[in-house]
Amino acid sequence: MSDKTILRALKGEVLPTPPIWMMRQAGRYLPEYRATRAQAGDFLSLCYNSDLAAEVTLQPIRRFGFDAAILFADILLLPQALGAELWFETGEGPRLSTITDPEGLRALKGRDDIHDHLAPIYETVRILSRELPRETTLIGFAGAPWTVATYMIAGRGTKDQGPAHLLKDTDRATFSALIDLLTEASIEYLSKQVEAGAEVIKIFDSWAGSLKGADFEDFAVKPAARIISELKARHPGLPVIAFPREAGPGYVGFAKKTGADCVALDNSVSAQWAAANVQKDGCVQGNLDPRHMVTGGEALIEATREVVRAFRNGPHIFNLGHGITPDADPDNVALMIETVRGA
Repeated sequence: MSDKTILRALKGEVLPTPPIWMMRQAGRYLPEYRATRAQAGDFLSLCYNSDLAAEVTLQPIRRFGFDAAILFADILLLPQALGAELWFETGEGPRLSTITDPEGLRALKGRDDIHDHLAPIYETVRILSRELPRETTLIGFAGAPWTVATYMIAGRGTKDQGPAHLLKDTDRATFSALIDLLTEASIEYLSKQVEAGAEVIKIFDSWAGSLKGADFEDFAVKPAARIISELKARHPGLPVIAFPREAGPGYVGFAKKTGADCVALDNSVSAQWAAANVQKDGCVQGNLDPRHMVTGGEALIEATREVVRAFRNGPHIFNLGHGITPDADPDNVALMIETVRGA
């Protein structure tokens, strides 16, 4: 068995101190990240510059000594590789050309035509596989099909994913075909990351919580199960973390339904509830409220200890319930890590 703590937790081992990493740990709250991004020129240029993307991935490892590094990229690089136009509006986030009908869907590339475009991402993984400390686990990732589809259909992020729900409800054939394409393309993309050196894969379904009833099963559970099944067939022993954010009761049984080795939890559910209802099926990841990275103090220390205590009887990877925000204080990150390792 590997001596890397995250890999041990993902195999179901209960460790005296949980391993720790942080979603968006490479990002704007760090001055060194801001300097490197300025050097790259813009966000997409940073993503596609393998040397600089590897550098920002390594920065939080050097500063904080996290137990894992996650590839620096973006979930919308995959739709761009499929032929969607992608750009970022300063202060407003991503914009894409929209896919709302069969004609737009037919204009996209196939799953096997993405790799030339994504070659710089695979090179970033290869660099990190060489450069990371021996004890640090390398995590690759992609967005889940539903979440990526919501951006492709609306052309931007939306509060309620309304355009995607509308297409799902009015033209289910086109919507389902888009989900199928994204599922197959995600398999190819993630498999190439593993071939390049990723040791763990994480699937981010950031908008899973807006899917209800049968739609949650059809468009959150089933695509994740398909991706995980195929990845594990190609790469036996590969651990996969699934993050169906704000799934609420849908967290229960998600690991068994999808084959995920770990379920990442947002902070809308309590650690105590998740320990009783989700951790019983295996490893969980989470779920400190990210606002503590801004506010700090005794509240941060106590909330961190509470998460560690709640999950101490099962396999656990400590993380936030969502990504760290740009206004976070790096000193609070250091305090969180100190608390976890001393709790």
